[in-house]
Amino acid sequence: MRRDVHFYTKTTIDTLDYSGDGLNTGSKVVFAAYGNKLRELCREVPQELKELRGFENAQLCMPGVIAIQSQKSKVISQNIAEELSHQLSNSILQQSNSLATSYSPLAIIVLCDDASFTAATLNNFLWVTFTRCNPANDIYGVDEFVENKHWGCNGSLIIDARIKPHHAPILEKNIDVEKRIDKLFAKGGSLAGLSC
Repeated sequence: MRRDVHFYTKTTIDTLDYSGDGLNTGSKVVFAAYGNKLRELCREVPQELKELRGFENAQLCMPGVIAIQSQKSKVISQNIAEELSHQLSNSILQQSNSLATSYSPLAIIVLCDDASFTAATLNNFLWVTFTRCNPANDIYGVDEFVENKHWGCNGSLIIDARIKPHHAPILEKNIDVEKRIDKLFAKGGSLAGLSC
């Protein structure tokens, strides 16, 4: 993560993207992931993540990507991310013998409100991680640095994907409404034969 994370700060974003802190304002990030394989990614939750103070329910989303729960976002993102980074900085997950081999087996940690939901499916992971994160505000890293105006980190990337106070409430399905709509598409309904 030292060279391949590129932020576009204070830029325009889609009107329907509510991750920013104002209408059509926010940031974007590019993960330039291309090239030869650099490391073996963890395929189970590392023990170190099960022992963190203030964090719980670490779940594997995919190799090298872990979702973990934290306090609700009344606490400033940076403080939570710094605490996680501090606890992990001395971990075997983040240590190496040389810069050439300093790739953590844990690439990304997603801080979220419900790690079990986030890790349950790829769709859940993508939805939670990338609709609840304003990159310039909510992406951190273990042993992060700025070099020649380029941000990077020597350890895991930390994405704060918890629901923030300015986010819209979660859209929840209404079973009664769904049943009424399903009747429209059923045999004899006004929309029978059409598919969504």
